[in-house]
Amino acid sequence: MEEASLMRAKTLLLSLLILGVLPHTKASAAPQARKKAKTIPQEAAMPLELKSTAFAANAAIPKKHTCDGADLSPELSWSGVPKGTKSLALIMDDPDAPPGTWVHWVLYDLPPEVSKLSEGLPKKEALANGAKQGLCWGVEDFDRVGYYGPCPPPGSPHRYFFKLYALDKVLGLPSRQTKAQVLKALEGHILAQAELVGIYKR
Repeated sequence: MEEASLMRAKTLLLSLLILGVLPHTKASAAPQARKKAKTIPQEAAMPLELKSTAFAANAAIPKKHTCDGADLSPELSWSGVPKGTKSLALIMDDPDAPPGTWVHWVLYDLPPEVSKLSEGLPKKEALANGAKQGLCWGVEDFDRVGYYGPCPPPGSPHRYFFKLYALDKVLGLPSRQTKAQVLKALEGHILAQAELVGIYKR
């Protein structure tokens, strides 16, 4: 009698398994947890940074870099040039000049592997590193080439902006171009930009 009951129980259990009412032993096994793929965070691109050993940002420019001294161009260096940069351009101007923004320096087609400009660059149309120098010393009319430093009238301090541009092309302009001509040529080609401001007062 007990054997008959046991047989009926086994038969019922088998039927339920076949019909899917009860989960199969293999099906009921918990799936293995999927291992999460390790994601390596992309390294954030360094911003283009311009600095000088001659003066700190928003600090006084030494006299030797002005018309009151030897008028030497200051040492400049930069880091964070983005990939794809084909050339660099540098413009220095004074927006506080009474006649309007006064242009002090225009330099372009600087090779991207160059990361420093030494103090006292020659006032020539072309530099040894391949860069070209444009016209400066004025607001609209210019007659000088190379760096000509701060020379403000007596009174309030003036701000001098050194602006560095990383470009996706070589401008290919001849020497003696004006600031306006260089800015027009680099439109739509700026990959990054950095700025350093110095102060001078007489």
